[in-house]
Amino acid sequence: MPIIQVHLIQGRSTEAKREFAREVTQLTCRCFDVKAEQVRVIFSEMERENYSIAGVLTSDRDKNADR
Repeated sequence: MPIIQVHLIQGRSTEAKREFAREVTQLTCRCFDVKAEQVRVIFSEMERENYSIAGVLTSDRDKNADR
């Protein structure tokens, strides 16, 4: 049973996640020769303050981008 974990910053729409899950499930079925019922997609959303790039919180990067 393939389990796909997707970590992303909060803010994506339910429709975007729905489409992603549908597309990833189809790809997984094709690549791994499994049935859709066997595929799991887990979305883990995080707030911008809980994610950093190059040592800078993305919430701080967003503030600096406004300047």
